[in-house]
Amino acid sequence: MNTEPAANLVEVRDLSLAYLHDSGWLQVLENVSFAIRPGEVLGLVGESGCGKSTVAYQLLGYRPPSARILSGEVRFRGVDLLKLSRAELDRLRGNRVALIPQNPASALSPGMRVGRQITEVLIAHRRATSAAVARQRAAELFDAVGLPDPLHIGLRFPHELSGGQQQRIALARALAPSPALLLLDEPFSNLDGGTRERLTAQVRGILKQAGQTAILVTHNEAEAQAMADRIGVMHGGRITHWQGTAVA
Repeated sequence: MNTEPAANLVEVRDLSLAYLHDSGWLQVLENVSFAIRPGEVLGLVGESGCGKSTVAYQLLGYRPPSARILSGEVRFRGVDLLKLSRAELDRLRGNRVALIPQNPASALSPGMRVGRQITEVLIAHRRATSAAVARQRAAELFDAVGLPDPLHIGLRFPHELSGGQQQRIALARALAPSPALLLLDEPFSNLDGGTRERLTAQVRGILKQAGQTAILVTHNEAEAQAMADRIGVMHGGRITHWQGTAVA
């Protein structure tokens, strides 16, 4: 590493991972290494199947039974997440490390008003002392992510919102517990071009204003260049080169 470990929020060291296939174990990550300082936005860019999402999801400890870690460490605030129990990972997920998925419609509960989906997160992670405080905080989050009528939009259901509004709701919910690390997995790929461009710029501003550390996973290099401080380009399970000042 070319910085002291204490300066880094995330350190991935020589991470190699394989998936079980009919013919045996297929290695999908090979010696992936990088580090992220607090407040930085790191982009992981590459074609489908290059391993970028697999890398990011190791920060949540998500590995199916068919996955095997071959080597390496995934450290968050100095703790190797690969060694944590399920209970320890559950306390981390959505609290200290939060995810914005590719499809907000699948991430949001269709039968629950979107305001309640925010207030439940705030109360569950003890970021609000009462339901009234949680509702006020939800309205502030809706305003921060650029949703119209933030005091009342929480009364709507997900299907009553546009795709861009749903993604803003997902962003508000991820930011609600003030996570140290935000994972954005192809967050704009399902949106039309104009909405994607506007939301990319807006999310970049939100992350910078909040000093939010984040990993952006995308196949769109222009999108990564608009949002990320540094970009790791992946191919065949490896980071082949960096754009920006790499910390690795």
